[in-house]
Amino acid sequence: MSDTRSRCLQLVLAWALASLCSSVHAELWGFVDGAGVAHFATRQMDARFLPVMGRVQAMRVPGKQDAAPSLVTWLDIAPEVKAVQPCVREAARAHGLDPDLLKAVIAVESGYQRDAVSPRGAVGLMQITPETASRYANAAEAARLREPRINIETGARMLADLLRRFGRIDTALAAWNAGEGTVRRAGNRMPDIDETRAHVHLVLELYWALLQRSQPAHAQYIKHHG
Repeated sequence: MSDTRSRCLQLVLAWALASLCSSVHAELWGFVDGAGVAHFATRQMDARFLPVMGRVQAMRVPGKQDAAPSLVTWLDIAPEVKAVQPCVREAARAHGLDPDLLKAVIAVESGYQRDAVSPRGAVGLMQITPETASRYANAAEAARLREPRINIETGARMLADLLRRFGRIDTALAAWNAGEGTVRRAGNRMPDIDETRAHVHLVLELYWALLQRSQPAHAQYIKHHG
């Protein structure tokens, strides 16, 4: 993902948090021009506008309706989060990702519990499955997936690949959760799977909260196109 594309995603999503309704998030297109102006619209105005996010039906998980604000505060102070932040920044830089996006994925996947193991055998901070390890980690790395640096690096490699393949954050996250084949069969859109929709919503909700706090100050101007 290019620096311009990455910056566009960050700025547009930050603005979208305040602009979109809470029940259905409209499709977003955007770009950042050479003067540092972030442009966004709910349709492709011209060839410069890239797809940022497709339509996502917001789905709440019981007990987590207001998770983002309190979770952002926890992410600021938790020792287990601070301990791996250098690994998050390093992996994000290496693969052209926004560190806040990686931070949100880890929070939703494992709650920053480095020893977490799912019933499917997914391990570590980013819940790397054996299938993911076979594609995105070498043999030495696959044997050490519980180590935070290797786990985050492998997850970042996969997420960057999914973003390149699908071109939108929401679809890439859906492929992360449900698998690429499922998303392809859904026409490269969000599959009609409650668990996947809820997962994507939670990651995006937290990501937007993080961006709202950290990214608007980096934009010189933000322009909305009706």
